[in-house]
Amino acid sequence: MSVERVLATEQTTALIDKLSQLHGPLMFHQSGGCCDGSAPMCYPRKEFRVGQHDVYLGEIAGCPFYISGPQFEYWQHTQLTIDVVKGRGSGFSVEAPEGVRFLTRSRVFSDAEHAELQAAGPPLRGPQHE
Repeated sequence: MSVERVLATEQTTALIDKLSQLHGPLMFHQSGGCCDGSAPMCYPRKEFRVGQHDVYLGEIAGCPFYISGPQFEYWQHTQLTIDVVKGRGSGFSVEAPEGVRFLTRSRVFSDAEHAELQAAGPPLRGPQHE
């Protein structure tokens, strides 16, 4: 499939590389919960348990990226781009001590992209990269 559901900016990729050197393999989870609302959270891969309703969107900089099932229902028609901005995010996400936070930007898929995604079938749910 050529249409990707999640992308990363160059700044994000550079930060992920740095954080991976400090923390080892990482993963992302986008929820709609408390704390930072729907901010993408980055965790050491072994320290976050993916739930059976979480949806696997793809990888950014070699890191699996999941979104909660309810959030996916809202955002399934959009491509997410993970960016980095100055400011302090959640204390739970590994970038917090760096003085920056991850931020999700989105755009609606074109009709052709949406058709390609539909033809590919639904994304995987549950843990894919344990």
